[in-house]
Amino acid sequence: MHCTATMSHRSWAFVALLTTAGCVSQGKYDEAVAGSQRLREQLQSVSQSDTERAQALARVEKDLAAAKNQTEALKDRLALTLDTGNTRKRQLDEATALNASLRGELERLGKDVDKLLVDRGALGGALTEAKARLEELRRAQAAAENRAKLFRSLALKLKKMVDSGELSIQLREGRMVLTLPNDVLFDSGKAKLKPAGKKAVQQVAAVLSTVGERDFQVAGHTDNEPIRISGYSSNWHLSTARALEVVSLLEELRLPPKHLSAAGYGEFDPVADNGSAEGRSKNRRIEITLQPNIEELVAVP
Repeated sequence: MHCTATMSHRSWAFVALLTTAGCVSQGKYDEAVAGSQRLREQLQSVSQSDTERAQALARVEKDLAAAKNQTEALKDRLALTLDTGNTRKRQLDEATALNASLRGELERLGKDVDKLLVDRGALGGALTEAKARLEELRRAQAAAENRAKLFRSLALKLKKMVDSGELSIQLREGRMVLTLPNDVLFDSGKAKLKPAGKKAVQQVAAVLSTVGERDFQVAGHTDNEPIRISGYSSNWHLSTARALEVVSLLEELRLPPKHLSAAGYGEFDPVADNGSAEGRSKNRRIEITLQPNIEELVAVP
């Protein structure tokens, strides 16, 4: 009876040990309970002799030791499993953090790349615009050099008239302006060319005919003295009539009509002070302006 009570206490200790191990499979637990029941049955069936009790006790202790070893093994496996799970969880957390970091860096780099692309597009547009402006400047420079060459050529050909006072040459806003005094061309208040005026226009026409495809504007100008005895109602009418007279002669001298135009400014575009006789004399004039070609009309900054 004493032996039975002792063995029962150990059996339940074994069961409790399996229970505290935690996370042991149901099959292992059932097997341990069945083993304990077998041991109890064996103890009840053995004889009460000391030898038999000793042998039964040895067998029970051996079985308990084996069960204990099995329990320790199960605990070790459980600890290993838990360590492995913790390691994998830590690795997963680290991988997640690294992924988030890389994603943030990628987004930042993506924004930087987008900005660089935008900046590159802006720089490309600015470079294209700069090249276009440079090309315009080159064309403007070439046109200016061609005009300067033409002006020098015309000035040399008209030098004799300039020296005699029949003609003056100015550069005005990039245009070459030939000025013929009205006193040489017309009588006061009249719009019919005098013989000396016709001769002067013929000399100018001979030079202009060598220019080529170039437009010419003939403009009449007067002083501010009011019309008195002429048949014109105003200086505008008189200046326009004189410009038309010169255009008609230029046409007779074989200058293409499509390259000729006439304008009258009256007294409203003076080049000198009308307060003096000398100033009024300078204001009474015919101007022949060489108009620029289309390719010379370049927007220069």
